Amino acid sequence: MKFVLIALFVLITGCKQEKKYHDLSDNSVIQDLPSGVASVLEFQKELNEEYKDPKTSPLYNKDRKDFTGLDFFMPDTTFIVTAKFVRTPEALPFLMPTTTDRKSTEVVYGIAYFKLKGKEYQLEVYQNPELTARDGFKDYLFLPFLDATNGKDTYTGGRYIDLRIPNSDTISIDFNKAYNPYCAYNKKYSCPIVPTVNTLELSVLAGVKSFKK
Repeated sequence: MKFVLIALFVLITGCKQEKKYHDLSDNSVIQDLPSGVASVLEFQKELNEEYKDPKTSPLYNKDRKDFTGLDFFMPDTTFIVTAKFVRTPEALPFLMPTTTDRKSTEVVYGIAYFKLKGKEYQLEVYQNPELTARDGFKDYLFLPFLDATNGKDTYTGGRYIDLRIPNSDTISIDFNKAYNPYCAYNKKYSCPIVPTVNTLELSVLAGVKSFKK
């Protein structure tokens, strides 16, 4: 999986993008499900495979040894929203703090406006100029967020969602595909700290839960 794991979750020398469904190895089972749910289960399957592989896993070796899969919320299509996407072409680059002394250069590429559980919200969506220069990431966008589950069901520092630049003035956000920063699993990684402006005043019961060793 490409998710921004390549750029926003790099080692300290650089920078970085769930009930268990790891037993759903038969693709025909996933394909027979509604498209929204099938997409979520495929995301979970790929993420688990990435974490099991020693070449791509952020887990400590001792944790990966007995790793069977991440813990996910049940897929919930009510957490898939179509947001109005307002681009911010005049925004200037800024330095986003990380979990180490390093700063990550980011630009507010746009603002997503949407309704979730009956209330209106907005989130800033970021772009990393250095990352866009890499193959496969020219249209990559980074959406970090905080919500009321942090420190309870989910990682204290919030979660990330990977997005791509849309061709219209709307953008789809699937909170079922929210995942933890690599530093939630391994302290050798340097991860962008979620800006407080991207706090959602509700419990996002979707995506990856806290990691329990």
